[in-house]
Amino acid sequence: MAEDLVLGLGGTVDYEIRWDAAVLSALAEGYGIRSDELTTTTPIIDERALVVTVLAFLATGGGGERFVLSSDIVERFAAHFDVEITLGGTGVRAGIALDRIGVPTVQHLVSIDDNVRRLLPRSMRVVSSATRDTLDPHLIVQYPEGTTVRLVDAEVTAPSSNRLIFANDAPNREMAIAADLGDALAGAAAFLVSGFNTMQDADLLANRLDDLATAMRRLPADALVYYEDAGFYQRELSAIVRARLLDRIDVYGMNEDELQEYLARPVDLLSPDDVVAALAEAHALIPARALVVHTKYWAIAVGPRAAAHRAGLESAVRTAATRYRLGDACTAADLDETARLPRHAGGAAVVAKAERVLSAVGVAAFVVDTPHPTTIGLGDTFVGGFLAAVPAAARIATAAALERALDAAATIAR
Repeated sequence: MAEDLVLGLGGTVDYEIRWDAAVLSALAEGYGIRSDELTTTTPIIDERALVVTVLAFLATGGGGERFVLSSDIVERFAAHFDVEITLGGTGVRAGIALDRIGVPTVQHLVSIDDNVRRLLPRSMRVVSSATRDTLDPHLIVQYPEGTTVRLVDAEVTAPSSNRLIFANDAPNREMAIAADLGDALAGAAAFLVSGFNTMQDADLLANRLDDLATAMRRLPADALVYYEDAGFYQRELSAIVRARLLDRIDVYGMNEDELQEYLARPVDLLSPDDVVAALAEAHALIPARALVVHTKYWAIAVGPRAAAHRAGLESAVRTAATRYRLGDACTAADLDETARLPRHAGGAAVVAKAERVLSAVGVAAFVVDTPHPTTIGLGDTFVGGFLAAVPAAARIATAAALERALDAAATIAR
């Protein structure tokens, strides 16, 4: 029986800065940045443009990913802050979430260095296309709700917390597929595809999709394929991926930022009517068997196979909420504690309307009150939680939990 969860396609080394509004204010004032300059679409050719982009996102409470001209810009900006080096990429962070509940995974990587060797959980097996060590860090900016930054002529205050990613990562931009990925997929219960959003060459992307399609022929017929969208550096390339993969994707996931990018308009996430209209429009654009949109208020699957994934949504929301509360320190026991928290009433109203009007299932998010939330990697953790409900993973997690309980009982008896 196929049991492996194979997660890909690329991992990253992340520089997570500790947010400091005073440092951002000093940079904004030093560069003479004015409020009418704030835009999220300026080419990030230097540190000043990076600061402008961060502040533009902050002013709206938005999140996303952006390309920078060089990794030197990332290094220079990060040097102003306290930095924690972590591992990122949807597959890797999803795998970390699964590792916390005792579920091993197989990771497809396109880059490697000593940071990856040191930080990757031991439960993970690796297939990799990397031929040498490289380091192209991703800058992760997590800003809190209510933080205020001074500009030359005004102040901007974040209406909500969110996270931003900035990078120039050649291995992930090239996304070479490992020769032995097909061998790994032959024993897969589920396969996570993510990371094509960083590619910028349409011809190279087509070649990589050919390589991936060849490897995916080894997948068992009943293996679940989960595709997680992301902030494409060139949005038009997302259509190329869909054209090649959509007929084999079982679950197509995205967050609220990506939903609004596709629709080219804002969506009131607590308006049942607006959300229902947005989900219908998004599913018409991306007619997946199950299109999953996950937000801080709710997670909803829409499509002809949506009903099969209620357990996945519940597991995903619980796992993401636990990371929001506790960060990477969360454990399986913490998931049980999260399950006792109240649900968001507004999110529940949206879910009820979507289930009534669309071919949809959904769950409301938990209400989590914490002074130090972790917004980094929540979408990736959501994916890990979703995959934890795949029968093979759920069986392994249950066995791991039982083993921990028996160990604890034996320790008490001694």
